Amino acid sequence: AVAWGRRSGAALLRGALGAAPGRACSTGAPVRAPSAASQELQSSGRGRFLLEHAAPFSAFLTDSFGRQHNYLRISLTEKCNLRCQYCMPEEGVQLTPKSELLTAQEIITLARLFVKEGVEKIRLTGGEPLIRPDVVDIVGQLYKLERLKTIAVTTNGINLTRLLPRLKEAGLNAINISLDTLVPAKFEFIVRRKGFHKVMEGIYKATDLGYRPVKVNCVVMRGFNEDELLSFVDFTKDLPVDVRFIEYMPFDGNKWNFKKMVSYKEMLDTIKQRWPELEKLPCETSSTAKSYKVPHFQGQISFITSMSEHFCGSCNRLRITADGNLKVCLFGNSEVSLRDHLRSGASEEELVQIIGAAVGRKKKQHAGMFNISQMKNRPMILIGGFPDSKMYSHVTFFPPPEPALMSFSLCQDALQNPPNSEQRDHAFSHWLTLRASCSVFQKDPSSTFDTKCLEASPVGQVSVDYLSKEASPGSEFCTRDLGSCTKVPRASDNLTHTDEEGRATMVDVGGKRDSRRSAVAGAVVRLGEKAFGMVRQNQMKKGDVLAVAQIAGIQGAKLTSQLIPLCHNITLNHVEVSLSLDEARYAVVIRSSCQTWGRTGVEMEALTAASLAALTVYDMCKAVTHDIVIEELKLLSKTGGQRGDFSR
Repeated sequence: AVAWGRRSGAALLRGALGAAPGRACSTGAPVRAPSAASQELQSSGRGRFLLEHAAPFSAFLTDSFGRQHNYLRISLTEKCNLRCQYCMPEEGVQLTPKSELLTAQEIITLARLFVKEGVEKIRLTGGEPLIRPDVVDIVGQLYKLERLKTIAVTTNGINLTRLLPRLKEAGLNAINISLDTLVPAKFEFIVRRKGFHKVMEGIYKATDLGYRPVKVNCVVMRGFNEDELLSFVDFTKDLPVDVRFIEYMPFDGNKWNFKKMVSYKEMLDTIKQRWPELEKLPCETSSTAKSYKVPHFQGQISFITSMSEHFCGSCNRLRITADGNLKVCLFGNSEVSLRDHLRSGASEEELVQIIGAAVGRKKKQHAGMFNISQMKNRPMILIGGFPDSKMYSHVTFFPPPEPALMSFSLCQDALQNPPNSEQRDHAFSHWLTLRASCSVFQKDPSSTFDTKCLEASPVGQVSVDYLSKEASPGSEFCTRDLGSCTKVPRASDNLTHTDEEGRATMVDVGGKRDSRRSAVAGAVVRLGEKAFGMVRQNQMKKGDVLAVAQIAGIQGAKLTSQLIPLCHNITLNHVEVSLSLDEARYAVVIRSSCQTWGRTGVEMEALTAASLAALTVYDMCKAVTHDIVIEELKLLSKTGGQRGDFSR
């Protein structure tokens, strides 16, 4: 390791500025010849200085596998100005007291030490680094470090437009911006804040100020945004951006599972079907990205294949968390507190020894774990992790079947180019239903839509108001609009979910005939005046109560067989959950409907949907008051099956 680490500084710098042509990188592509940026560095005063004063690479930053760590990521804060549903664990995170976070001077002290030992690139992360008040000063101090070649920042982009001119003047020369969707309404739903247009303004501002390329980080997750791959590629047509598609990775609290990951090869195949002329670009030796470009597009795309084709063999990264802990591997939970040693008066030599020992213990790959999905680690928000891959957790959508694609496509167009905010929210409600329940329906886009009601009326939906109030087992009821009457058979005298000995058992539906079946259920959540007013004004800290409860209800319907032990796992053709506000009772009124074509009914799915929606309303409002009552949870109507139809 020492021999490996003691190669000459000139050779190291030559490697950084461009290796000899023809040498292969880890992905099999030829190594990139010196880039324009590298040539500019060599011709600039700073570049000439670095060439003239290049020092040998430190053995302390070289691990036992010969990997030289010349890239340091420093988290400036654990806080963020967004509240993404997928970034933090459901129970939240415990923020470190301010006194235990690194001060600006401590950050610069550690950075100077790492740069002296061979680090050439520092990236500032978070949380959200641009909410730290002294971020511009920190960048300016880093720029004064003589051997540091690159100062980068990874940001959510909300504050970028305002701060970027000052950051550029201070010395910032690389930017990564996190953006996981190009749909404004979807963005607002996920992050629980407005800000999509601020992020886009930040991207445009960065290109205007000459950053090349502006890197856009997009974590791809099945059922959430894999349908936007082509839109992101098209985004590179007229902008000098590098859209980096990142494979979804496991972290504590994000409920990782393999089915949610979209692999690099799957993404590439999807894109090549649209652009078969896609070209692979040469890569640098330590690059984590596999880069491609559509000919004649200004920008490019890249894939970060941390799961399907890991790049541990060429890893050159170290991380310092906001509370001063050194992490040698993103996937590991092993940390060393540099802050404590620094504050206890450790000398520079002692700090270097501590750092070297930690680097020397670095495993060959993924912190030495065979199954990284079972790892224990900090939540992503507390790491400032690689590469800003926000982890999607409990928000899951499913793509529509073929018959719904046209309706879904029209809805996507309406979301991306909404004529006004009202119609955008209208389209988004439609989009949620299409994605989550695979329904096929459209509403007149010119109709008035109450963004707080979130109701939709697909063709064939059962309306409880059309059914008479008088119905009981063995009686007839009539629909007022059709004038038809249906006899309701009497209930069975026996329980169908127990056997002859009284043990629980599932009903055998194998001998039943397939038929169209539907059910409607309802619930009421009484909130009280204060909480009701906050829901109506969308002022709850956890986000849009009605929108989240609607999704929870839809998810609940689809998961009924996992929650209710003796329910059959059936395919739902349609799920509808609507929430409206009843000011007279200070209540949220919930209606859920489910439809299927099969051998068993869907009343349990409808009841589960109403229950989960009601519980979600409670959960999101309980910080304001616990005097919340969930009532009137009941089946309102059902159709189909041997026992006929029912209406309450």
